[in-house]
Amino acid sequence: METLVMLLKEHPFFKDFPPQFISLLTECASNRVYKQGSFITRSGEEAREFYLIREGIVAIELDAGTDHPIVLQTLDDGDILGWSWLLPPYYWHFDARAEKETHLYVLDGPCIRQKCEKNHSLGYELLKRFAYIMETRLEATRLQLLDIYQKNR
Repeated sequence: METLVMLLKEHPFFKDFPPQFISLLTECASNRVYKQGSFITRSGEEAREFYLIREGIVAIELDAGTDHPIVLQTLDDGDILGWSWLLPPYYWHFDARAEKETHLYVLDGPCIRQKCEKNHSLGYELLKRFAYIMETRLEATRLQLLDIYQKNR
């Protein structure tokens, strides 16, 4: 467990995160590996976890009803995947697929929500970090859509 505490502290998502909170989150954390082509999340399925990418590439995809999904974003080392575990009704809205073998820290959402209910300071710290990620990803999507719009004019 102590090793996982040190590894989580080193992940960019937890930069300057209060050490006592890292210890609490480690109780909800594990390691997982996904082979190339494996789905990490599937749209419509229950969202029970979030993922810190240690090593690998993950494509966030949208099934457009065609032969190939639309890749909305690609994440890699140091990125975070998933916030649907945080917001009811706790279902994934996109697919996430490992583009190559991907090593992740997996954090159990219900376990973390329970800890946040008991420790609102922990919840606030996590919410600030997730809100920042949501805002930056929304902005990236907006710029991507503007680029597509400009090309189709």
